[in-house]
Order: sequence, then C-alpha cells, then structure tokens
Amino acid sequence: MGKRSLTKDEPSLAKSEWRRKLTPEQFYVTREKGTEPPFSGIYLNNKEPGMYHCVCCDSPLFSSDKKYCSGTGWPSFSEAHGTSGSDESNAGILRRVDTSVGSVRTEVVCKQCEAHLGHVFPDGPGPAGQRFCINSVALKFKPGKP
Repeated sequence: MGKRSLTKDEPSLAKSEWRRKLTPEQFYVTREKGTEPPFSGIYLNNKEPGMYHCVCCDSPLFSSDKKYCSGTGWPSFSEAHGTSGSDESNAGILRRVDTSVGSVRTEVVCKQCEAHLGHVFPDGPGPAGQRFCINSVALKFKPGKP
C-alpha cells in the first residue's frame, strides 16, 4: 500500500521537469525549501488588489485583502485564502513541522503541488495572530478583485 498524501493531487512533475518549468530561484525556494533574501522579493511592497497564486501550479493561496507590512522583509499575510475562522480545510495551503534550522517552525506548503512557500509565525495582527511569511518567488500575482 502506498503512502497516503494529504494533498489534492500527488506532485505530478519529476524534479527534472520542475527544473525546466521554473527559474533557478523559483526551483530553489519551492522545490528545495530555500528562502529568498529579505527585502528582495517583487511582491514585498505590492499594494494592488488581487490574488497571489502558487508559481508552480497556479492554485490561489493568499488574497491581497489579508496582506500587510510586517517589516520582516517578506510579503506577510494574516490568513490563507479559503480560511474560515480557524478552519483551513478549504485553504490552498498545508502546515508542516520544520526542524531544519535547529528550532521548531511551521512550514507552509501549497496543498495542490507541495511547493514550499514560507513559514507561519504566531506574531501577526488580528484575533488569529498569524504571520504567513511567504517568499515572493513562490508566488504569482493576478491583479483584480480578491
């Protein structure tokens, strides 16, 4: 019996196919769990209304309505698109435990293709107090009504 995945679909592309589809920086961040340098992302200061999608599979992830300036150097969001209260079952993201840097953090990945997006921290605004700290290079912005 195969390992059951929590994602909607198994990642359909092999590493070599992702490498062809993505820029080297997109591949590093989304497929190898990298991080873009702080204050370098194209969406850090974007204030246009619209939706942020996964750069790998085009899944809607975050609305501009939930974006705010955290001063940390990466685009920050107070919740994922599709969240209802504390219920993220209809959101386009999954949370995973990350111990890669010697401390426990919560990694955020795309539910559809498992692309690494960034991390979520408990120091954000509002009642939920969340800060989704997301790499610009993992996102594709589509302007319009969020």
